[in-house]
Amino acid sequence: MAQITEQADIRPLNGFGLWSEQIAFMALVAFLIVAPTFIYPVLLMKALCFALFACAFNLLIGYVGLLSFGHALFFGWSAYACAHAAKVWGFPPELAILTGTATAAVLGLVAGSIAIRRQGIYFAMITLALAQMMFFFALQAPFTGGEDGIQAVPRGVLFGLFDLSDQMTIYVFVVVLFLACFLLIYRIIYSPFGEVLKAIRENEQRAISLGYKTDRYKLMAFVLSATLAGVAGSTKALVFQLASLTDVHWTMSGEVVLMTLLGGLGTVFGPAVGAFIIVAMQNYLAGFGQWVTIIQGAIFVVCVLLFRRGIVGVIAHALRIRL
Repeated sequence: MAQITEQADIRPLNGFGLWSEQIAFMALVAFLIVAPTFIYPVLLMKALCFALFACAFNLLIGYVGLLSFGHALFFGWSAYACAHAAKVWGFPPELAILTGTATAAVLGLVAGSIAIRRQGIYFAMITLALAQMMFFFALQAPFTGGEDGIQAVPRGVLFGLFDLSDQMTIYVFVVVLFLACFLLIYRIIYSPFGEVLKAIRENEQRAISLGYKTDRYKLMAFVLSATLAGVAGSTKALVFQLASLTDVHWTMSGEVVLMTLLGGLGTVFGPAVGAFIIVAMQNYLAGFGQWVTIIQGAIFVVCVLLFRRGIVGVIAHALRIRL
């Protein structure tokens, strides 16, 4: 038991403990500051929302070893809840995002309580089944708008001071929210709680023998992952002023898996890098129409063959650093 907690003390608990991570984080912040001068801000905000979604998913699969095929459930339903709260109930953006996040947390608690009773492919299939059930509910429920979704969602005024209808204002808001959640995920990963999660991933039976109630830890990780995915979904609904069936479809769950594997499973920065690459491909290759999916598949196959650790994982391994 002492071995697990001692590992968490290798790095400081506040901030980044390794110089490589500090440099990478500062480079990320610098990029986000200058990026709007040469990249369309809405594209950047889309990438940031999916980057947060991928980081949340990576917390579950990369550090607990649980593969969820139903994370679109939390991403999509948080978007619906946020959009409904903002448009129908007239909530300000901060309360609308909290509504969407709380919805994802509750769904995560319910889905996690059911799914963690199984492992491996059975866990993945249960999460997929639950997500598909909620997809068909979203298709039929009147308040979701069916195939039309919830459109023209008002962005509102943040804290009564910042008008989010201004493009740069909402961009700064999305950047701050992403960085705050990113640092929270980092703090979770390198806390004593995170070290227990890694122990469960490596050898759950040994963790049980050390006295850890692994099901509780897995459920907590599942709920945290769902909650952070909810933040991403809620923010995306405000950015695009839309919540649609695309957000809850099974292909959304597949995309976040692709982003995580492409960037680097079990790395801190990998999922964000993977999300930026996928979003950029979808945008700049849009002229190829349906061929975009084939091109993405080909690139994914090449990356799996050449970069088995993911892009960030391979770079970190080559430089013998941790990212």
